[in-house]
Amino acid sequence: MNNIIVYTTTNCSHCRQVKKFLSEKGIAFEERNIEQNNEYAKQVWDLGARAVPVTLIGGHRIMGMNRMQFDKVLAELA
Repeated sequence: MNNIIVYTTTNCSHCRQVKKFLSEKGIAFEERNIEQNNEYAKQVWDLGARAVPVTLIGGHRIMGMNRMQFDKVLAELA
């Protein structure tokens, strides 16, 4: 599986849903909290995103918690 990055903030409920979803599927990911690291915040901004969660899986970008998108991308990469 490709390296997966999840951009989050501390109190974001949708971020928690993404992390729980990936964890329950046994998928490893790197969490990047934009409140704790200015470089991560810049990376999100440079992606054109203005809110989190933003998940990067290979060449795919998933905004928010969209189960259908996650299932589609993960199936493509399996």
